[in-house]
Order: sequence, then C-alpha cells, then structure tokens
Amino acid sequence: MASENNQLQILEEKLDSLIQMCNSITEENELLKIKQAELIREKSKLIEKTILAKTKVESMITRLKSMEHM
Repeated sequence: MASENNQLQILEEKLDSLIQMCNSITEENELLKIKQAELIREKSKLIEKTILAKTKVESMITRLKSMEHM
C-alpha cells in the first residue's frame, strides 16, 4: 500500500511539473507571437520608408540629369 501511495505521489509530482512546463511554454509562445507581430509591423514601416527614399532619390537623379542638358 505504501509503495502504491509513493508511486501515486511521484506520478502527481511529474504531472504537476508537466502542467507547469506547459503553462510556461504557452506563456512564452504568446510573448513570441506578440514580438513577431511587432517585427512584422516594423518591417512594413521600413519597406514603406525604403520605397519613399527610392522614389525621392530617383526624382533627384532625374532632376540632375535634366540640369545637365541645359
């Protein structure tokens, strides 16, 4: 009987440990999802800025070329 109680206690401890690990992983996963969303937004903003800068540089090049022909 004592052996069965001991085995049950060990099983309960392992189960508690598994539950704690699962909760920890779930929390970490949520934080990673939030970080991923932030990085996606940041990437989008950087792409917009890059396109805007490219457009401005192309415009400047066009103006400079037109000044050469004057």
